[in-house]
Amino acid sequence: MNDDRAILVPQETAAFGDDARHAIYEVIRTRRDVRHFAPGRDVAADVLERILEAAHHAPSVGFSQPWGFVLVRDTAQRTRIRDSFLRCHEREAERFPEPRRTQYRSFRLEGIVDAALNVCVVVDLRPRDEAVLGASAAPEMLRFSACCAVQNLWLAARAEGIGVGWVSIVEPGVLRDELALPDGVEPVAYLCVGHPVAFRSQPMLEELHWKPRRALADVVHDGGRFRDRTP
Repeated sequence: MNDDRAILVPQETAAFGDDARHAIYEVIRTRRDVRHFAPGRDVAADVLERILEAAHHAPSVGFSQPWGFVLVRDTAQRTRIRDSFLRCHEREAERFPEPRRTQYRSFRLEGIVDAALNVCVVVDLRPRDEAVLGASAAPEMLRFSACCAVQNLWLAARAEGIGVGWVSIVEPGVLRDELALPDGVEPVAYLCVGHPVAFRSQPMLEELHWKPRRALADVVHDGGRFRDRTP
């Protein structure tokens, strides 16, 4: 029989000091979706390893660790993936009426070729030897776990002074073919990673007045019930 008393013995720091706590919140506050990368600057191997290690320490349902990180460095391969972005970008522009359509087309929404490398975070949904603890009622938790890895990667990169840009406007089928993903392994996030030209004081779409930041009070639903609000 397991002795649960051992679980109650502290093995890690219970609370961080003021400087460390401030640094964590500052990294979260200043994380940005980076599109402009400094040309000709590689990400040092030790820095990349620390960033990927942070991603690999994300929480996961049933400790399943269902993620994978496909590193894409080849320029020709990235150019083909960018071609997919350009096709999707034009289709998406048609969803917006003018003048929003023209504004949308003016935005820089990727740095696929300019970044030092691309990282595709994938989730492995293939059957396992046994059920994943905690995923029977909500199997989408496996995908959510991979999203946690994306966030860890992003925050660790920011702490290292490395920019990350998530390119959501790309065809999953193209990623599947280009990255040789087997059936059951799905792309979750296609990320541009490299040294940024700058970290801006505001997210781009906020700075360019595409969308304002919602107030915290508008997204907190106290009292155990969701209160519908106009977004």
